[in-house]
Parts: sequence; structure tokens; C-alpha cells
Amino acid sequence: MRNRRAGGPRSRLLALAALPVCFMVALGTGNAQAAGYRYWSFWESDGGVWTYATQGPATARPADGTVTGFRFSVSEDSGDAARPRRAPDFAAICGDTPGREGRKRIAVVVDSGTAADAPTGEQPPALRAECALLGEDATAAEALAAVAKPLRYNSEALLCAISGYPAAGCGEQVADTSTDASTDTDRARATPSAATDDTATADTAAADGTSGGGGPAVGLLGGAAAVLALVVAGRRQARRRRG
Repeated sequence: MRNRRAGGPRSRLLALAALPVCFMVALGTGNAQAAGYRYWSFWESDGGVWTYATQGPATARPADGTVTGFRFSVSEDSGDAARPRRAPDFAAICGDTPGREGRKRIAVVVDSGTAADAPTGEQPPALRAECALLGEDATAAEALAAVAKPLRYNSEALLCAISGYPAAGCGEQVADTSTDASTDTDRARATPSAATDDTATADTAAADGTSGGGGPAVGLLGGAAAVLALVVAGRRQARRRRG
């Protein structure tokens, strides 16, 4: 009896038969979701645009006439964080607060984010903007405390809650369900919005060939089955030739 050479018809057919399986595995891993964190981000502005703060509110000492912002959302990092949804307009926020000698005025914007970013069972409070009148050496954390108590911090001085929101948790890791269809235009990259629902997921699945559950769609599975059928037919033809 002859020894079959490596790489002969049988080996090639087995390799072809494995293609649909590898194809389906690749589809499954392509739908994996990244992880994000639910937390309050800290922003600064001189009245122009929002800039992600380079230090924490406990050490930042804003000058008179500046605006600080806090936004609650789910994001992967600072490049993905959502900005406050109110423009950093100092005059509009502090225009009715007269300045005083030895004091400074800091406009504070608190944006609790969308329902999509809220912890289970909680609803985000309305966006608010107020003017804090403080001593010249006051920090951004003191300005926030002057207008939005109570505040909650963890043992590492991370800001966990503003005005009691959220009721629990602090920078916890959560599944990031971000999509390119987000309506939050203030986010550096697309993230979830309250408008995202099961219907939108189903419409997206029909358009891109994936199922709502995150696995391959029926059409793709059918294509894989067709490839497998061709492989089986080829094996049968090869056997007839050898016979």
C-alpha cells in the first residue's frame, strides 16, 4: 500500500473543510465589545472650548473668569470622554454675580450625562450651571462644592458623585456598547445615546450582515454551509477517481 504524501488530496480537502469554521470564529471575535469606565470627567475652559483637565479638581486652581465642567459618562479614556453639553460661557453663567476684592468668580457646569450612561435604576439629574464666588486660592473642587453638594470621593480622592449622583459606584468598569450612530456630538468618539434601542440594533444587523445577538447572521451561516457542501462533493469525486 502506498503512503499518502503530506499535502495530498485528502490533506487539501481537510484544510478546505476547516475554512467555514475559521470563518465563523473570526466573525464571532469581530463583534467583541471593548470595556469602558463610568465616571465624572473634569474639564476646563477660558471661555472658548472645553479642554480635558490635566490635573484633578482638588489641585487645579482656576483663575477669575474661567469655567470648569464636570461630565458623567462611560468612556475608555480621556480621548473618548464626553464633553459637557453646555458651552463654557462665563458671561452667561456669572454675569449676574458681581466681583469682589480678594475674591474670584468661577463658572461651574455640571452635566450628569444621558440615561444610556446612567447606572441601572438611576436617572441623571438635569444639567446645571452656577457661579461660585470664592477666595483667590480656591480650587476647582471647592468651586464645585460651593454649588453642587453633596460630593462623594473614594479613598484615592477620585470624584465619585456630585449632588448625590450616582448613588453608588465609583469609576467602575462596564461594557462599552458604543456605536457610530451615536447622537452625542460632544463626544470625541461615538458612544451610546438614549436613542439607541433594540430596533436600531436590528436595523444595523440587517445592513452589515450581523445578527442582533452579536453572532454571524443566517445568510453568512448559509454561505459557510454551501462551502462545506462543495468540499464534501470534492472528496467524493476524488474517491471515485482513486477507485
